[in-house]
Amino acid sequence: MRLILGFLLLLSIHGFSQPGSYIIGVKGDTLNKVDSKGLKQGKWVHHVDEIRGEPGYEEEGEYKNDKKEGPWRIYDLEGDLRGLEFYRWGNKDGTCQYFNAAGALVREEGWRAMNPEKVYDTLVVEDVEHLNEYRTVIVKNEGVAIRHGVWKFYDPSTGMINRTQTYTMGKLETPNAPALQDSSKIARGKLVKPKEVQDFEKKNAGKKKIRVRDGETD
Repeated sequence: MRLILGFLLLLSIHGFSQPGSYIIGVKGDTLNKVDSKGLKQGKWVHHVDEIRGEPGYEEEGEYKNDKKEGPWRIYDLEGDLRGLEFYRWGNKDGTCQYFNAAGALVREEGWRAMNPEKVYDTLVVEDVEHLNEYRTVIVKNEGVAIRHGVWKFYDPSTGMINRTQTYTMGKLETPNAPALQDSSKIARGKLVKPKEVQDFEKKNAGKKKIRVRDGETD
């Protein structure tokens, strides 16, 4: 499972990855590929040494057009799995898990990646104060992952949940507190967009839509 020794030996031979380069792993697979445009592609392994008291680690997963995509595994330098993260569009997306040195689950985090082709993103979410009631949230795309869903903190000795936190598109929900201020309102069955969204659309009204290329080649 660990690729540390073979990876470091190959890295010392090939040096830093350059456009059009790659290395061959100990199992004969292609690693750390950089295409002719200088974009990371396929399976990669990163090695980070301990520095200023922060522990070193390795992570492995796949890139698509220079952005992390799908599952990524994090190992300490002893080879023990310490984290399992999921990515979309280069940002965390879904449930990420973290473990202690003994392999016990200590934390689960919920994340939602934002579509880079959208200036604003929307999501219909359940109201934590009123089950089975839903509201539409509109969020400005800042190009980063947003905390979303239930975060669970475990007692690693028992496996029991110590506490939880619930986030809705980056906002921490507080039990028994007034409902979280919606980013949108419903009126007469129609969505009333927030002022910033209306101002954005008015400013760009009449402009031709520009197709955003995702960097993929034929």
